[in-house]
Amino acid sequence: MLTVRTIQETKNLLFEKFGTQQSEGESMQVSAALGRVLCEQIITEEFIPDFNRSTVDGFAVKAADIKGSSDAIPAILTCVGEVHMGEAAKLTVNGDQCAKVPTGGEVPQGADTVVMLEYVEAIGEQQYAFYKPAAPGSNMIMRGEDGKPGDVLIPKGKILTAADLGTLSAAGFSEVSVSRKPRVGIISTGDELVPAGETLKPGQIRDVNQTLLAALVEQAGGQATFHGIIKDNFEVLRELLDQVVQQSDLVLVSGGTSVGEKDAMAQALQALGQVYVHGIAVKPGKPTLVGEVSGKPVFGLPGNPVACFFVFHAIVKDVTQSLLGIENDQIIVQATLSRAVASNHGREEFILAHLEDGLAHPIPSKSGLISTVSKANGYFIIPRETEGLPSGAPVSVYLI
Repeated sequence: MLTVRTIQETKNLLFEKFGTQQSEGESMQVSAALGRVLCEQIITEEFIPDFNRSTVDGFAVKAADIKGSSDAIPAILTCVGEVHMGEAAKLTVNGDQCAKVPTGGEVPQGADTVVMLEYVEAIGEQQYAFYKPAAPGSNMIMRGEDGKPGDVLIPKGKILTAADLGTLSAAGFSEVSVSRKPRVGIISTGDELVPAGETLKPGQIRDVNQTLLAALVEQAGGQATFHGIIKDNFEVLRELLDQVVQQSDLVLVSGGTSVGEKDAMAQALQALGQVYVHGIAVKPGKPTLVGEVSGKPVFGLPGNPVACFFVFHAIVKDVTQSLLGIENDQIIVQATLSRAVASNHGREEFILAHLEDGLAHPIPSKSGLISTVSKANGYFIIPRETEGLPSGAPVSVYLI
């Protein structure tokens, strides 16, 4: 018999058992760290930038010297020189003076604003007419504006974006410490399964879950390794599971999780470690196993691909990302149900949906029809003990 728990009870148990586990850090080049998770906060030791920079081609001046200037009454200033890119500004701007600066060049001492070339005209003998005023700090990036010594530039646990890599480079980092990707071992079980490239014989089906789970693991930030298709045999599964656990941080076994005579997963898991959950009150996905072997989380997932997909999103993704030191990054949007959906199963039910213009259009599906997931861009959940939802009901859609 299955001892059924709710999704939330299962999540709570997983957090209690494995919530403190985290992958160790590894050093890698910043240029290769896109999408990886920082395992330490980044603190700058210098000013970024280390000088006042111009953001335009123009003239560095004192704002007070061009106050009130206009087309009718321009301010006339004397140019004392030019700043060159990649060189320190070796001159000083005093009253009624200006200096020519390029975009990205250092603003000379004494100047507190930069005026764009479009508003300046040469009138001869190093004299320039300024036809527009500018407030102090205009068209400038001030020293340390992007970071000062002691500032936390990027917090621990951040998934690194392209902008983060640029920030790290600006701060002088060529390497960064990131969480090692959790190693996730995947096993498929089933007498009827064959690899995707093989021609089917009567009674056979192609193994969808090895590809599906590997992709889901990669999306969640893990590193997937497939360990093959095996028959529904207790001894074979126990031996392979024991081997895979030693090589992995987390193990996913699809198929063989219900209570039939040949469903060996529960027996193998019990023989090697502990079974914490055998059955979750959700449709599809009820015959799900959760356990532990050698201190590592092991999941027995339904063989039906749609059920496997939903159970991964419901509980496995949390554990995978917890190992990385981050929270589940699932995006949820609010929508309105386009038509009524019936449900009366005494358990939460996942419903595939196509979200468009604020409407969630339910997609009819069965747990073995993986193509229905390809037609969806999200899903919503009907709560336990709820006899469906009416048309126009508000729903929270989990984006796929």
